[in-house]
Amino acid sequence: MVSYSYSSSNLLSSFVLCVVLVANAFQCFTSDATSTLMVDGSPNSGRPIPNTFLGAFFEEINHAGAGGLWAELVSNRGRFEGGRGSGSPSSIYPWRVIGNESLISVSTDQTSCFERNKIALRMEVLCNGPKSCPPAGVGVSNPGYWGMNIEKGKKYKLVMYVKVKASGPVDLQVSLTGSVHRVNMVSIISFSAMTDNNFSKWTKVEGILESKATNHNSNLQITTTTRAILWLDQVSLMPLDTYKGHGFRMDLFKMVADLKPKFLRFPGGCFVEGYYLKNGFQWKNTIGAWEQRPGHYGDVWKYWTDDGFGFFEMLQLAEDLGALPIWVFNNGMSVGGEEVNMSALSPFIQDALDGIEFAKGSPSSKWGSVRASMRHPEPFDFRFVAVGNENCFPHHKYFKFYDAIKRAYPEIRIISNCDGSKTPLNHPADLFDFHIYPNNSMDMFSKYSVFDKTSRLGPKVFVSEYAVVKDDARNGTLLAALAEAAFLIGLERNSDIVHMVCYAPLFINKNGRYSWIPDAIAFNSHESYGTPSYWVQQLFSESSGAIYLNSTLQTSSNSIVASAIGYRSSQDSKIYLRVKVVNFGSEIEKLRITINGLSSNVQQSRSTKTVLTSSNKMDENSFSQPNKVVPRKSALENASNNMVVSISPYSVTSFDLLV
Repeated sequence: MVSYSYSSSNLLSSFVLCVVLVANAFQCFTSDATSTLMVDGSPNSGRPIPNTFLGAFFEEINHAGAGGLWAELVSNRGRFEGGRGSGSPSSIYPWRVIGNESLISVSTDQTSCFERNKIALRMEVLCNGPKSCPPAGVGVSNPGYWGMNIEKGKKYKLVMYVKVKASGPVDLQVSLTGSVHRVNMVSIISFSAMTDNNFSKWTKVEGILESKATNHNSNLQITTTTRAILWLDQVSLMPLDTYKGHGFRMDLFKMVADLKPKFLRFPGGCFVEGYYLKNGFQWKNTIGAWEQRPGHYGDVWKYWTDDGFGFFEMLQLAEDLGALPIWVFNNGMSVGGEEVNMSALSPFIQDALDGIEFAKGSPSSKWGSVRASMRHPEPFDFRFVAVGNENCFPHHKYFKFYDAIKRAYPEIRIISNCDGSKTPLNHPADLFDFHIYPNNSMDMFSKYSVFDKTSRLGPKVFVSEYAVVKDDARNGTLLAALAEAAFLIGLERNSDIVHMVCYAPLFINKNGRYSWIPDAIAFNSHESYGTPSYWVQQLFSESSGAIYLNSTLQTSSNSIVASAIGYRSSQDSKIYLRVKVVNFGSEIEKLRITINGLSSNVQQSRSTKTVLTSSNKMDENSFSQPNKVVPRKSALENASNNMVVSISPYSVTSFDLLV
């Protein structure tokens, strides 16, 4: 993350070129250019944009975590009732049996050594030796989340729990195979399980598998050629090259980090609530040893998660990103309309208090000690909580949460889910949550002024979910992204009241059964790309902590919206002026940018122009064309305090001017 060594006030007083330009008014104007942007660059004329302005929102949707950012390769690694639907004791999906019914019988029973995960997989091998068993043996295989990405030379850590009942030695072989030609890709790990040693009881087996080839659609196989009864539970395979060893898939982590998010909202979204309360996110079930986590069925988005990516891991993700965590907790309401009454609310309030203690409490406290046992004795930098998701519920219940949290943790900033954009809230809050999902791009483009008349006397605004959906958004079009860019410019203009904003959803596994499009980042087992909406967010990544100055747009066009920020580059530590212009029309726009009141001139050296556009406004990125709609950067040869620039049709352009 970018770390500024100066304060906003110092930047403002010492550097008058740090400006934010935005359309404050439309006026008819005639000159060589069709429009003119006039900026007040005089000293002390601007104001700081909050340092928390742009962030990210993670929700377990579209297999964003399970099968995505969380790098665990085994699907249903031990909760064998966690297959299709809400699960049943006999479901082992997506595990598959290797061998026919005359050779092996596979079922489940409740003999696991883990009290919170009692169901284990039971394999009764009926064949014995090379004469009756196939050469490769019989057993089970796991395809991961629509194929495991196994790469040549990389190492993978295997953990599994095994119990054996046999009359003699049992050879248990673990291997990774390619799905096309069934080619063994790694050195087989063999375990000789004797009935008179520890394998007659549950035993933890660990090993490192090093791949000899690359296959993006691999399977983990566990096989034997010995007659025996074998039980398996909690089978895990993790790449060793996750971010800092914390379990995050490297390419997906980097894509989020490149947005330079200042906060991370989690774990939802509707995932927090559940369609039924029993299936909501219960943070206490997601901490501690992963083998002991029961997992749960996310009934809103219709898939099981083992909660390996739990509350602790989300806090760790925020810390690794250099972002402030924002925890959305369950407030006793569900998507399906369940709502606990006042007499049953106390456990939910205590659960919220316990969660805060886990995140920021002393390592000697009850829940802080649990965090410390997970190798994080230092408290997380935890400052925000949201009382539910999209739940503007009765005030007498809200006050119960608010008063309890403020009494125990007065420094915690509390986010209400009631909309205060038009009418001020009638209850206390530090911020209020605002979600917006227009069904077409023109509607979103027109929303850049949505907070112009919002009261400045009440809580600040947290736009925690925004995106164009449906009609012309498809899987993520250029047109939708341009409308969102205009909306973000409006939020910059209103950043005296809008303190936080993040896009939703963040991820989609294109191989999986996904529930929501478009999304910011698409991926499969081994590839990833950003949608145009992702690249728009990158163009705003320097807005947090920047300086905003007033400006006037004189134009006869209704397709232009503009802004600018002054920021210190994280790459060369120099100060730049970033002017952003959205052209939402089909014609080239000529724009004169005039910056008044400067004490020095813009320098041509290192000044650049970055354009996000394409030949068709409905263009999208894909695995076959991941860079079809991405920002293109070039030198800006006519950079000056007074310049005329051409703005391409259906584009967003960033002019980065060295000062």
